[in-house]
Amino acid sequence: MAYLGESIGKLGFGLMRLPMKGDAIDVEQTKEMVDLFLEAGFTYFDTAWAYAGSEDAIRQALVERYPRESFQLATKNAAWINCKTREEAVAQFDTSLKQTGAGYFDFYLLHNLGEGRTKYFDEYDMWSWVLEKKREGLVKHVGFSFHSTPEELEELLSRHPEMEFVQLQINYADWDNPAVQSRACYEVARKHGKPVVIMEPVKGGMLANPPEAVQEVFRQEEPGSSAASWGIRFAANLEGVITVLSGMSSVEQMKDNLSYMKDFHGLTPKQEEIIQKAQEELKKIPLIPCTTCNYCAKVCPKNIGISGSFTAMNLLTLYRDLPGAKHQEEWLVGGHGKARADECVKCGKCEEACPQHIKIRENLEKVCEALLQA
Repeated sequence: MAYLGESIGKLGFGLMRLPMKGDAIDVEQTKEMVDLFLEAGFTYFDTAWAYAGSEDAIRQALVERYPRESFQLATKNAAWINCKTREEAVAQFDTSLKQTGAGYFDFYLLHNLGEGRTKYFDEYDMWSWVLEKKREGLVKHVGFSFHSTPEELEELLSRHPEMEFVQLQINYADWDNPAVQSRACYEVARKHGKPVVIMEPVKGGMLANPPEAVQEVFRQEEPGSSAASWGIRFAANLEGVITVLSGMSSVEQMKDNLSYMKDFHGLTPKQEEIIQKAQEELKKIPLIPCTTCNYCAKVCPKNIGISGSFTAMNLLTLYRDLPGAKHQEEWLVGGHGKARADECVKCGKCEEACPQHIKIRENLEKVCEALLQA
């Protein structure tokens, strides 16, 4: 399918989780994965300045081994990471050019916009800067990746119609999840006519091993298909999608993805029905019914990251991934300058403000036991 002037396959190679050999990226295995990917007719590679070692590895595995016009390379600028001046922010571009050796980037993204991170791109006027790079021929297409609310996405796309595409977290588990709002964000992008690059179609690997009830739904329909394949096919089936990024970490994962994406022509009505059944099974799992409205946060005297704590706890309940849940709690609470659940003074103001009538104090105790003391 052609978008923005290129013919790009519906599977993209996400380079954030490359195979490791000790503490370093396994470049030789990455080369084998690159070869398989290109041989299957796919051409989109996604890295970032912030992915440790990734740009250097893809230079060795791809750029130095294939003609430049035979692939598309995307990378990203994270102006909010340790940048105190505009000069420091824009310097990431030259570093990326040097590390990849690519000469230019087919897709260049302002990385991880949303919440407090957007202000850095505004203050440093990265919007006009990236258009300068496009005029200079160093970037073909400009866009941004995004992790926040549909309301904020609406504001950004209204303010910056010059952005050609947007990268969004979309998967069947988060499609109607009030904490992620994949569907709503996707619909905002479609309303603005922006094609979408999809990230996290397997939710950081969690949908490769979803709850047993979900796996059983998939097994009954297609015993030979991996659980991960349903996540990627769900995303690739959406309209207006440039490509679906899969952060593959092994040759085996690459072969599995290629087996069902090489000749992918959309989901059948029966397959769509199966995914809906899987979504229904997810909804049956008892979770903290937090919608991240954050009314509780507005009245909490200790500034506790209540909704972030509950999002992490729900993740643990669904996927039994303690390290992943701990990481989520650290990012959504500590990483956003909020106090941890163990600082709750049990005043009860949060529960008075909660429209979902959640027993917040009781659930924060569970967060402490499961995530902060485990």
